[in-house]
Amino acid sequence: METNESVRKIAVFASGTGTNAENIIRYFQDVRCGIEVALVVCNKAGAGVIERATSLGVPVRVMAAAEIRNPEQMLAVLDEYEIELIVLAGFLLMVPDFILGRYAGRIINIHPSLLPKFGGKGMYGRHVHEAVVASGETETGITVHHVTDKCDEGGVIFQASVAVDPSDDAETVEAKVHGLERKHFARVIREFMEGI
Repeated sequence: METNESVRKIAVFASGTGTNAENIIRYFQDVRCGIEVALVVCNKAGAGVIERATSLGVPVRVMAAAEIRNPEQMLAVLDEYEIELIVLAGFLLMVPDFILGRYAGRIINIHPSLLPKFGGKGMYGRHVHEAVVASGETETGITVHHVTDKCDEGGVIFQASVAVDPSDDAETVEAKVHGLERKHFARVIREFMEGI
């Protein structure tokens, strides 16, 4: 079954514009390390990630929340693409328990703050950066972490930080955090997958 051409396959789950998904796809297309993004699952018709992934030749399944929560439908899709690892990249649904069970220890997410700060329900995207600025934090960053049934509470895999200057607004902080995401996320995914 193992061949020189065997490729380990990732599914990226995304709900939004897809900048992180695109960066991940491009990284694995360029690096050629025996890992590829084989599938993008999106829960929002018309989300930007659909066009980004399609333009890079990656199959996209647009699935309503009810379909994602249906074990027969969702697991059939993941099996069809021989998925070994699930990466959340701006995915705004909680991952159903049956997926957590099937992929225990093999679902990771990126969060745009230094968890446990500024995590939990409602803390995503610009909301996080606004909270960071409002609190007077002097640094923020990214956290790559395991996904569990508790929002943003899984074990930390990797963190990177960046300074927050007194003059920064939420948009400036967001740009700094996006820079960290572009620099680190795909590499961390690769290193994580090579270790499992």
